[in-house]
Amino acid sequence: MASLNDIRSTFLGYFERNGHKVVDSSPLVPRNDPTLMFANSGMVQFKNCFTGVEKRDYVRATTAQKCVRAGGKHNDLDNVGYTARHHTFFEMMGNFSFGDYFKEQAITHAWTLLTQDYGIPKDKLLVTVYHTDDEAANIWKKVAGLSDDRIIRIPTNDNFWQMGPTGPCGPCSEIFYDHGDHIWGGPPGSPEEDGDRFIEIWNIVFMQNEQFEDGSMRALDMQSIDTGMGLERIGALLQGKHDNYDTDLMRALIEASAHATSADPDGPGKVHHRVIADHLRSTSFLIADGVMPSNDGRGYVLRRILRRAARHAHMLGAKDPVMFKLVPALVREMGAAYPELGQAQALIEETLKLEETRFKVTLERGLKLLDDEVSGLAAGAALPGAAAFKLYDTYGFPLDLTQDALREKQMTVDTDGFDAAMAEQKAKARAAWSGSGEAADSTIWFDLADRVGVTEFLGYDTEEAEGQVVALVSGGAEIEQCSDSCQIITNQTPFYAESGGQVGDSGIIRTPTGTAQITDTKKVAGVFIHFATVTDGVISKGQPAKLELDHARRGAIRANHSATHLLHEALRHALGDHVAQKGSLNASDRLRFDFSHSKAMSAAEVAQVEAEVNAYIRQNTAVDTRIMTPDEARGLGAQALFGEKYGDEVRVVSMGEQTGSGKGGTGNVYSLELCGGTHVKRTGDIGAFVALGDSASSAGVRRFEALTGQAALDHLNAQNARLVDVAATLKAAPADVLDRVKALTDERKALANEVAQLRREVAMGGGASGGGAEAIEVNGIKLIAQSITGVTGKDLPPLVDELKAKIGSGAVLVVADTGGKAAVAAGVTADLTQRLSAVEMVRAAAGALGGKGGGGRPDMAQAGGADASKAEEAIAAVKTVIEGV
Repeated sequence: MASLNDIRSTFLGYFERNGHKVVDSSPLVPRNDPTLMFANSGMVQFKNCFTGVEKRDYVRATTAQKCVRAGGKHNDLDNVGYTARHHTFFEMMGNFSFGDYFKEQAITHAWTLLTQDYGIPKDKLLVTVYHTDDEAANIWKKVAGLSDDRIIRIPTNDNFWQMGPTGPCGPCSEIFYDHGDHIWGGPPGSPEEDGDRFIEIWNIVFMQNEQFEDGSMRALDMQSIDTGMGLERIGALLQGKHDNYDTDLMRALIEASAHATSADPDGPGKVHHRVIADHLRSTSFLIADGVMPSNDGRGYVLRRILRRAARHAHMLGAKDPVMFKLVPALVREMGAAYPELGQAQALIEETLKLEETRFKVTLERGLKLLDDEVSGLAAGAALPGAAAFKLYDTYGFPLDLTQDALREKQMTVDTDGFDAAMAEQKAKARAAWSGSGEAADSTIWFDLADRVGVTEFLGYDTEEAEGQVVALVSGGAEIEQCSDSCQIITNQTPFYAESGGQVGDSGIIRTPTGTAQITDTKKVAGVFIHFATVTDGVISKGQPAKLELDHARRGAIRANHSATHLLHEALRHALGDHVAQKGSLNASDRLRFDFSHSKAMSAAEVAQVEAEVNAYIRQNTAVDTRIMTPDEARGLGAQALFGEKYGDEVRVVSMGEQTGSGKGGTGNVYSLELCGGTHVKRTGDIGAFVALGDSASSAGVRRFEALTGQAALDHLNAQNARLVDVAATLKAAPADVLDRVKALTDERKALANEVAQLRREVAMGGGASGGGAEAIEVNGIKLIAQSITGVTGKDLPPLVDELKAKIGSGAVLVVADTGGKAAVAAGVTADLTQRLSAVEMVRAAAGALGGKGGGGRPDMAQAGGADASKAEEAIAAVKTVIEGV
């Protein structure tokens, strides 16, 4: 029996031998179709090839595309596990022609592969064609020899494919397998077509027309082929099964579930095992492609699928998390075809375990509440919407999970009541926002969030993506078109909205009719607001849009944000565990970090921090992100960021491997912080870190500023250029500049002292030891008192000391004219300080000069005055003081 892996390989090998390029499956999150939540068919990654917008180096392709249908308009979640052929995850095999071969070759390839390579009996196959497609019908007769009764003409859109209301389209032909008259059901188009006798296994789309808004069509210049065959369906057929869950791959996962739960795979819990097996594939592949559990968008769909699986594991009696234990079995089955599974195995296991552990804490309480509510209901009554909403709001039970639990009791939910309770909660949130002092027009974003949904952020994984313009706002009101300045809202975006100290992204948004420059991005009520200036044409609501942020600017912001995390930990090492973030700015040109600390950092501390951050940058370790509850994160020792409001889940960013015996960090991790920002992939991507120093921010808060990457190199280069200029001016080598400056400083100081001495000598009429004022005697004390010019206040103390030395025993008073104002100094020799104080002398002199106060020591004091012309009055006042002692 051929395994599903063999069947996939046979398909791809056949088309590779026939000139097709084997193309890897695209990620589950489409980057080229904003209307899709997940890739749901093989043609998604080739959409632009069919329209002619994109040209590749091949015109024939074949793929095995991973697909998910669990959200939006393609949602099979409710049926999974209860039917034979519904899945949240499935593989779609296909072959594609972009303007190369057309109907005859496509039909020939399909018939040859099915009947020869797969060996399916020809008499078991029949086909459908669009009722007017005589060409396809005749080709089937020619290639396969099918009679008219085995070529069924269908007049509905079941056999006419359209990419959308406008664009490429065309008839299609479906291939069915007849399981025999022992199974109920009729051929397609018959009243019994919903039976299981005739099962569709392959669909071939003949993309030959283009449809316009008025409903008219024209033939495409480039006619193409798009086919799709579900691996699970053809696998069941080739393995002689009538149920996809009985194939070898699904059976292996079901048995792994049975082993993990110790429950019979074919017993009463059969449906539970099928759900777990299916949901294991979808959750694992979504995580491998970068989707993480969250409360909105794709992450919410992942969380719903996982919680649904957890409930079914609980129904099997599992007391501990189960899903993560099954990942190795999945990797064994599918890892060779999809290497990303093995590469992300550790992340998948950790995410599944954490999410299921969290949910199991509330699952039993939630189910008990559900049982209590149900027990009080009359037979046939629906569960009240308010009760279902309480399960959702309090215990995180999505509505579909409650419906799934009640399905086994043959009960339903009052969905209108649930919607009413949800609307009431949103109204309260809007009212709380309006009453918080925010701008009055901010409530428009709540209205948009209710109507068009919150924006899905793609920027952790990509810097460009396609989106759809769901709203345009100008002046606080919605508009239909914009040709100047406005705010653009899209359903998904790679642009980061300002938050947590990280500035909003800028970049370009392009639509088919216009281009807008995005200068900033902010977020309100989950709606990402792109502040735009339309630079070309006009942008209209409802248009598809290409969003591309400024890559260089985002790269610089990323580097600064990641460096801030390293800086925080380095500050804790250098200054102590009291350091906590009090604010931050992560811009493209610099970073700023405010932290609790009571005094200025020393130069040695700044140098230590700079060196430590650079050491961890050079370590070049991976920057890892995990999702967990705030309590779990804090339990690991993660640092919370100042001013952030955390919900029931957080992103925990870790970087660096702890070295030495320094304090800080958690285990072997150097930095572990709660953070929703964007970061580098490895610490080495930061490049370099240059500290600009710290300054006061507010009482008890210091501000550390730094540069990273190119800005740091530019700063260092500018400093080096200045050093070279200084060295040239000093006529010294750059390495000798410091010694040269010290020598010049010493020389300048010596010259300054010499000049001051000469100035004093001139002022005293030839020097204190020769010429100048003579001593007089007052009350038995010798006094030299003199009025001079040409000196400054700082020249007076040395001059007084010289005069004290000359007099031997006595007092000195010098009054200097400093440009109209006066400086005065007094001195008393040591033998007289018990009798006379220099402080009393200068205060008396200052009063006479129009000044106040003065101070110093008993042997030396200084003061100032407003009027130097009153020097004689000052000398007289000092004589009076001496006379009184």
